[in-house]
Amino acid sequence: KAGLITFSSRVHTTLVAERKGNQIARILELLYKQQTDFEEPDYGALYNQLRTQVRQRSLLLLFTNFESLTSMQRNLRYFRRIARSHLLVVIFFQNTELFAALEQPARDMEELFSQSIARRFVLEKKLIVRELENHGVLTVLAAPEDLTVKTINKYLEIKARSLL
Repeated sequence: KAGLITFSSRVHTTLVAERKGNQIARILELLYKQQTDFEEPDYGALYNQLRTQVRQRSLLLLFTNFESLTSMQRNLRYFRRIARSHLLVVIFFQNTELFAALEQPARDMEELFSQSIARRFVLEKKLIVRELENHGVLTVLAAPEDLTVKTINKYLEIKARSLL
């Protein structure tokens, strides 16, 4: 069964998980129609929606992004609550532009300073992943071009470890 929930400051779309032949097409259609509202996501609203709509233990793939450890820690309680009832995998995107900036040699102090900030952001993402995993939340950190492969590999790992 596959379903979909999209949200930002509120829940926008809920497609109940079903095993119908056209379910993937329905999911793709809903994703195609999504528009961002550039608002801070309300993970509490997501938690409440899951609590009322998804009663059976499920594998939840949450595609999101945090740029700071503080931002993630504000929402950690919701991730922990979700992870008590479901198998939660939080999927983050790596900022490939940061890695590209780090590969170039610094020519002056300004570029050296920029690289230092870029390294801090890269480290911050790794700390976010470690913090979530320390609280029992599975994670995937991937560049956009590696997202599909890494997500499938995580699913295969979950199946191999009989976590679901």
